[in-house]
Amino acid sequence: MNEEVHTQITAEEIAHAFEEQAAPADLSRYAVEDWVTLVVFWGMAACVFLQFFTRYVLNNSFAWTEEIAINCLVVVVFLGAVMCTRMMRHIHVDIVYRYLPAPAGRLLALAVSLITIAFFAYMSWLLWRYTAVVHRERMVTIDLPRNIVFYSVFAGFVLMLLRQIQVFVADIRRGYSILERPAAFDEYGA
Repeated sequence: MNEEVHTQITAEEIAHAFEEQAAPADLSRYAVEDWVTLVVFWGMAACVFLQFFTRYVLNNSFAWTEEIAINCLVVVVFLGAVMCTRMMRHIHVDIVYRYLPAPAGRLLALAVSLITIAFFAYMSWLLWRYTAVVHRERMVTIDLPRNIVFYSVFAGFVLMLLRQIQVFVADIRRGYSILERPAAFDEYGA
């Protein structure tokens, strides 16, 4: 049984730990859609705060804040999924690949990637058709078109499709995917 060992340090050593120079922030890993998602997220947070403030402080809530916050959440989910696709952070099962021979694992990983591409393409097509059907709908509490949300979800699926194609091409060039060698993709090592 491994026991944790805690080394005693002085208050002065703790104080000096805060004097260490912080590494510069690396924002290069974030793409345009990540920043758009962040803006929509903060818009949603502002709506939720406004809803809370008007309901519990002013005792007279704005009805539109809830609908806007819900629609912002939908946009955040689907644009955030683009980031997960690009960074290969969607949920996946890689235990099977440990027990398969390398060539079979490679074929299966490529098949999974192609199925994912086909799924995102199909969902994009379905959303395009759905948006064409409901393009005249308006929001309930505020006079804005609901197709803003539908087009955002459509854009999310198209971006996921494009990002998955990028991942597929990178996997082919690299010779392996995250499914085959998950430790190679871990930022902090295995």
